[in-house]
Amino acid sequence: MSDDGHQQDGHEHVPSRQRRRFPGISSRAYEHPADRSALIALRKLSGFDTVFKALSGLLPERSLRLLFLSDSVRVSDRQFSHLNDMLRDACYILDLEKVPPMYVNQDPQPNAMCIGLDEPIIVVTTGLVELLDEEEMRAVIGHEVGHALSGHSVYRTILLFLTSLAVRVAWIPLGSVAIMAIVTALREWFRKSELSADRAGLLVGQDLQASMRGLMKIAGGNHLHQMNVDAFLEQADEYEAGGDLRDSVLKILNVLPRSHPFTTVRAAELKKWAASRDYQRIMDGHYPRRDEDKDTKVSDSFRESAAHYAGHVRSSKDPLMKLVTDIAGGAGDLGSRVRRGFEGFTGSGSADSSGSRGTNSATGTGTTEAPPRDQPPREDD
Repeated sequence: MSDDGHQQDGHEHVPSRQRRRFPGISSRAYEHPADRSALIALRKLSGFDTVFKALSGLLPERSLRLLFLSDSVRVSDRQFSHLNDMLRDACYILDLEKVPPMYVNQDPQPNAMCIGLDEPIIVVTTGLVELLDEEEMRAVIGHEVGHALSGHSVYRTILLFLTSLAVRVAWIPLGSVAIMAIVTALREWFRKSELSADRAGLLVGQDLQASMRGLMKIAGGNHLHQMNVDAFLEQADEYEAGGDLRDSVLKILNVLPRSHPFTTVRAAELKKWAASRDYQRIMDGHYPRRDEDKDTKVSDSFRESAAHYAGHVRSSKDPLMKLVTDIAGGAGDLGSRVRRGFEGFTGSGSADSSGSRGTNSATGTGTTEAPPRDQPPREDD
């Protein structure tokens, strides 16, 4: 980087704030273990290979590119030049050789996505551009470039198509069930892939507070003076630890129709990773390289994912996860604990034999969210 903050290798227009660059970085460096394991499980899903191969040849990618070219604003040196600077900068930091085209689409809903089969396309909405400041937006663009580097755009495009298709064939029982099985698996993977892309956004922005603010704004809007990052993170802790077994089940039901994890959960996960040794090693220049990817094994991903889930279950404050830990540890009196935890589902929440009650009513914090209309995912990204 030169004294004036501009790169001398063809990246003439980049922000002047100096940040670390990661030459040859592999997406394995920042991918969340749950992301890799969910993708492996998705690929093993019965019928997925057939659907994937069929759709890869049928999806109208050329039509998709023409759509954005004709009805959105393409980011360049002459249009949204500040976003173009951020995009080129993000690609430079993550060493993505080919800069994906990026479009700004008129939509008040804050949103961003990375789609495409052969080559990724990044799309951000005007609602997101107007909501975020420069450093927050840099993390979002880094998030999307992380999706591109990881190859997530292919599966995201298929998810968008299948979600739309599932609505059209809902009147065909077997067809709808088969498609929704794949859609559900795709959503589960995509939620995990968002955790990976959040990490990529932090590697690009290298400003944890900006990443936190961006997620908080997605949840609460452009009222930063009325919000507090620490209080926002406390919500994530309360969400995980609060309630009883009924709430644990309701959490699962609430998240199933979503393409993204809840924003408080994403913020807590990102903060945890930023404080980890793995993140510090990357910042110190010690990370997996792309030229080593061919030597990696699926079994290594399985082992890493298994270790992650085991650690998550042990450290989780969620009542269901605690029950799993107790079962594994041979804790006694599990039957009565399960009955107390689920009594709200079968009765009016009356006192059990010890006089205690469930901590929350069935209509309290666990209200089930209605499935969203088919639309691209919100990216607090």
